[in-house]
Amino acid sequence: MSDKVTYLTKDGREKLELELNLLVHTRRKEIAARIQEAKELGDLSENAEYQEAKNEQAYNEGRIADLESTLRNVSIIDEDAGGNGVIRVGSTVQADNGQHHTLHIVGSSEADPIAGKISNESPLGQSLLGKKVGDTVSVNTPRGQVVYTITKVE
Repeated sequence: MSDKVTYLTKDGREKLELELNLLVHTRRKEIAARIQEAKELGDLSENAEYQEAKNEQAYNEGRIADLESTLRNVSIIDEDAGGNGVIRVGSTVQADNGQHHTLHIVGSSEADPIAGKISNESPLGQSLLGKKVGDTVSVNTPRGQVVYTITKVE
């Protein structure tokens, strides 16, 4: 487990807390019951149900450990702070590269590029941080260099 700070919105933290609660209080019990049922079937060495349940248990416990680590090192993004027009995690940015883009800079755990939420750790997110309206940023993409002009920061 790392001590890396994870940036999350309040909603993002709540979603992770809900997932953790579900995994700890519901999924653990369901998996334990499946393991018990599989044990009752007899020989565990050739019991596919038992092996599948044990694999699911291992995955569940790994996800719990990941979520606990993430939530232990979370920094909540203050989405209401203006940031003096400087792009930071939590900013909503309008940028133009021949097409208009509205991007919300979020932590990597909440990134969803299709929804316009880009990670502060992505190449574009990193290049935008600290910039302001009128600045241009150049980003290497698989299709080559793309230049964005920042038109608005909220």
